[in-house]
Order: sequence, then C-alpha cells, then structure tokens
Amino acid sequence: MNSNPATTNPPNGAGATDVAPAPSPTFSPLYQQIKALITQGLESGEWKPGEIIPSEVELAARYKVSQGTVRKAIDELAADNLLVRRQGKGTFVATHNEDRVQFRFLRLLPDDGDVHPHVSRLLECRRLRAPAEIARQLDLKPADPVVLIRRLLQFDGETTVFDEIWLPGAVFRGLTAERLADYKGPLYAMFETEFGTRMIRASEKIRAVAADAGVAELLNVAEGFPLLSVERVSYTYGDRPVEVRRGWYVTTGYYYQNDLS
Repeated sequence: MNSNPATTNPPNGAGATDVAPAPSPTFSPLYQQIKALITQGLESGEWKPGEIIPSEVELAARYKVSQGTVRKAIDELAADNLLVRRQGKGTFVATHNEDRVQFRFLRLLPDDGDVHPHVSRLLECRRLRAPAEIARQLDLKPADPVVLIRRLLQFDGETTVFDEIWLPGAVFRGLTAERLADYKGPLYAMFETEFGTRMIRASEKIRAVAADAGVAELLNVAEGFPLLSVERVSYTYGDRPVEVRRGWYVTTGYYYQNDLS
C-alpha cells in the first residue's frame, strides 16, 4: 500500500485534484536573526541608551554563532544608528544626546556650512482628543488622547522654524509644559530618557508653501512668504508611529539637506 499522502486516492471516489504546495518558510540569513535578537534586547531595555553592550565574543557565545556573524549584525545596527562603535572602548547603544544623532532629524543647515546652535521656545503643550488625520497617522482610534506641542526654533536669534508636534497620549502620559521647560537638551533625548521612546526612523513629505497669516506672524515674515513645509512621521522599534511633526521653515540663508544611500 502506498502511504505517501501526496499519491493516496482521494476519499469517496472523488477525482484527483491539484494539491497546493505547502508554503516554504521565509529564509532569513543568520546575521539577520542575530540582528533581530540584539534589537529585541535594545527594545526591552536590556541595554539602555548610552550603555555598552557585550563584546562580539560574548554575544557570539550567547547566541552560539561565530564572531563574524555577530560583527555583521552589529555593523548593520550601527548603520541604522541604533549602535555606536567607539574605537578601543566597545560598542554602545546610540542615544539622542549625541550631536551626530541629533542632526539625523534636524536637516536644516546654514549656507555657510557651520552647525549653529539653536534655542527652542515653547508656545504650548496640551492634551486633547486626536483629530481624525492625526489618529490615522499615529495608528490610534479616533478621539484617542494625544499631546500637542507647538514651539519655535531660533538660530542666531532669528526665528527660523515653527513646529507642531503630535504624540500619542498613552505613550507620553505625564508630559507637560513644565517638564518640557525644565528639560535642558534635545526633545528626542527627553522622549528617550524620560518616556522610554526612541525615534528609530522617519518618513517625510516636503513641499514649498506660502505662509498663511498665523504662521507668518509666528515666523516674523510677511503673509504669503515662501516657506519649506516638512511633514514627518517618526517611528520607534517595531515600526510603530509615535510622532507626527509638521514644520514650517524659513530658508533664507539655510537649506534642507538629506543624504541618500
């Protein structure tokens, strides 16, 4: 008797039918699997921002793979700005407090090529129910709580950027204007250290717009003045959206730089 299930007669005398092939498992290179495991450790807080992670030798022993496999995984995580290699010291969890990471997300640069320090001026921070479009972008239910931050950025005393920032209220519970005013550092560093939310990547839409009356007054320009509009959705681990940011930029003496690779 033939016991091969692929060649047994169909039950009840039915005619032969085509049998759909079983789906093949998705293949993932070993170093990608190790990358995913290290990322899980970062997401869970096993290794916190700014901390050193175990050496390649230690990780290879932990995951029972070669040191070369671990090195390739770490190379990719460093390229993704999740880890930072420091010559002679080891590999550390990247943090938004580092200048080079801060400027991953602030792409406005002066024509003279120098990075100028900026001052943030908070206009408001309040909780409200999510407007429909913001809820959609943050993958929330309509009318879920959100936090709205409105601020100005000044470079060399000149008001250059107006930001409108929307955050999921459940993630940023306890974020107030007072906490923002008291924190001395980049906004993303605060989100990382005080709310355990690290911005991993962002998707942006950029267009030229004319300043309406409200935005023109905030940026000290004439109504109809040409501005750069940047709408960003930022994501944390697991590709979860955790910020919608709408910015209006005065580009007199500045340009927006994006490096493609």
